[in-house]
Amino acid sequence: MISTDEKTSIQALERLHPSLPMEPGKRSREVQEYEYIRHGTRCLIANFEVATGRIIAPSIGQSHTNEDFASHIEKTIATDPGAGWVFVVDQLNIHQSEMLVKLVAKELGIELAVDGKGDLKLMKAMASRRTFLANPTHRIRFVSTPRSTPPGSTR
Repeated sequence: MISTDEKTSIQALERLHPSLPMEPGKRSREVQEYEYIRHGTRCLIANFEVATGRIIAPSIGQSHTNEDFASHIEKTIATDPGAGWVFVVDQLNIHQSEMLVKLVAKELGIELAVDGKGDLKLMKAMASRRTFLANPTHRIRFVSTPRSTPPGSTR
């Protein structure tokens, strides 16, 4: 069982000035200047293995789109391709995307009906995609926390 969540808008900062070096006979001077160089923000997507507390295949990127999340899940599954995976996720829409359904179907060897554009025919609604992803007979499945769960409690 894997708890998966995103931490967005992590500021990538670099101190403008280095820390002052230690001197013999004196305590460390951990005085930091307040000036920094900003290198934008990043998004962390992490998996927490509930039974062991181990972090599995974290991803750091500039965004958290459907593509980013599906890629993260694909990378996670690749760490143990034959294993059974139960991902506990919140209600964010990228956790029920068409791209994620296609990835899970590919990993399970399930053929899905698609239209001429490659879009899913029978799972256009998020509810039907959620049902497919939560199917208890699948080796890879997603369990969503209830909407009333406070933010950050999937960790």
